[in-house]
Amino acid sequence: METYTLSGIQSMLGLSRAVITGLIAAGFVTPSRGKRREYRFSFQDVVLLRTAHRLQAAQIPPRKILRSLQRLKATLPEELPLTGLRIAAVGNDIAVREGDTQWAADSGQMLIDFEVKPAAAGNVSVLAREPQAAPVEPASAWFDRAVELESARPRDAEAAYREAIRRAPDYVDPYLNLGVLLCDTRRCREAVEVYIEGLKHAPEEALLYFNLAIALEDLQRTDEALACYEACMRLAPAMADAHYNAARLHEQLGHATQAIRHYSEYRRLSR
Repeated sequence: METYTLSGIQSMLGLSRAVITGLIAAGFVTPSRGKRREYRFSFQDVVLLRTAHRLQAAQIPPRKILRSLQRLKATLPEELPLTGLRIAAVGNDIAVREGDTQWAADSGQMLIDFEVKPAAAGNVSVLAREPQAAPVEPASAWFDRAVELESARPRDAEAAYREAIRRAPDYVDPYLNLGVLLCDTRRCREAVEVYIEGLKHAPEEALLYFNLAIALEDLQRTDEALACYEACMRLAPAMADAHYNAARLHEQLGHATQAIRHYSEYRRLSR
């Protein structure tokens, strides 16, 4: 059976490491472990993670995503395949649909797509929905479009990432991808600005600090890069790559003790 690495999942889905590890910690996604104790994700895990990504893009709070999906998993019968369900944001709630049935993930309360009222003669009449304005395209749609455009039309991809950020300033993933895209085209100064803007809206996102550190390294701003790796590790102590990069920079700066400490931690986490 084919499996996927954590970095592969991040690249494939555009999900931040924080969301992925949060779902693992909540017990909703249970990847296996490889020979070096690295996470290995099944296709079913990919489906669940993609669902979490969609809910995050709809600006459902992360705690509510984790709580609702946990409750959903606990209440489903074992023989019902979770991957056969449709899970989506409805306003500020999370709804689950199986066939023609829809219910709220938090409460289990059934949801309906029409309204009814008693008619004068005692019969039940179905009220037609009033015409609604066309829905505004969500930030997630712009993000998905940017991912598809990256390889062939990077400028259009950049514009789509920026539109996703404009529509949802606290949506972390467009900042991450846009910064990488800018660095890949030797525009690291602009990438630094993008990551700093992202941190204004998501100051607890370790991966933003990690990517910012890499961009600062490319600009030869070593001390600032090291400070960002340290901030990243404070938020995510188990991020092995941050320890390795910090060790390398400490070594360059002649900080032997700090370099040894981070190399040792990197080896421990990579087992």
